[in-house]
This record gives sequence, C-alpha cells and structure tokens, in this order.
Amino acid sequence: MVKGFDGAVELLLGAIIAIVGSYTLYTWAIDITTPELLSEPDSLTAYVVQHDLDNIANASTGFAEIYLIIHGVLKLTIVIALLREQKWIFPVAAVILSGFIAYMIYRLAHHWSGWLCGFALFDLLTLALVVNEWRGSSRNH
Repeated sequence: MVKGFDGAVELLLGAIIAIVGSYTLYTWAIDITTPELLSEPDSLTAYVVQHDLDNIANASTGFAEIYLIIHGVLKLTIVIALLREQKWIFPVAAVILSGFIAYMIYRLAHHWSGWLCGFALFDLLTLALVVNEWRGSSRNH
C-alpha cells in the first residue's frame, strides 16, 4: 500500500510539473523557502531545496515529467496487479525499470547529478525487489 501511495504522489507531481512547468514550481519553492533562509541563513534544507529546484528549472523537464508519470503509473499498476494476484506485472516492471536505469546511467556519464544518481540507485533497488518477488512467485506455482 505504501508503494501505491508513493506512486500516486509521483504521478501527481509529474502532472503538476507537466501542467505548470518547472519554472513555476521553482518560484513556488523560492516563495516558500526564502523566509526560512532569511530567518535562518544556515538552513541546509531550504538551501538544498532552492539549489536543486534551480537545477530542475534550468534543465529540460521532459525527463522529470516522463519519469514521475511513468513511475507513478507503474507503481500503482504493480499494487493493483498484486492485489489481484496477477503476475504479468513483474516482467513488465523489470523492463521499464531497466530502461530507466540504463537511461539514467547514460545521463550520469555525461553530467553528474546527485539526485539522478539517487534515483538510479533507488530504481536499482526496486528492480532487485521486483525480480526477487517474481522469482518467489514462480517457485510457488
């Protein structure tokens, strides 16, 4: 169920970025975090949010939108399929996650990003869990 909630949040965030654009999201974050930085100039959280959203606002958001929307739909689909005991989702999820990982490695080779590396590692962990669950479900039938 946590995976389903996470998927819904990713889908919603991807849709927001697609609708309002990354620059609008950046200005909202600036409006929210600037008072924090003014009252506490050493606030690491506010600084990181502003710095990282600045990178997103100045970069191509196509990948972020696609990643969040597809990831969100994939997670929601995994939860629904598992609740219905449908095992077809495992190979589909493995292929999609592998594609994301390969693309993120390609992007990291050209331009380093701590966030992108974190997403790639998270997807690698998710892929390992999907494959493990797939193998476990194969042994049970």
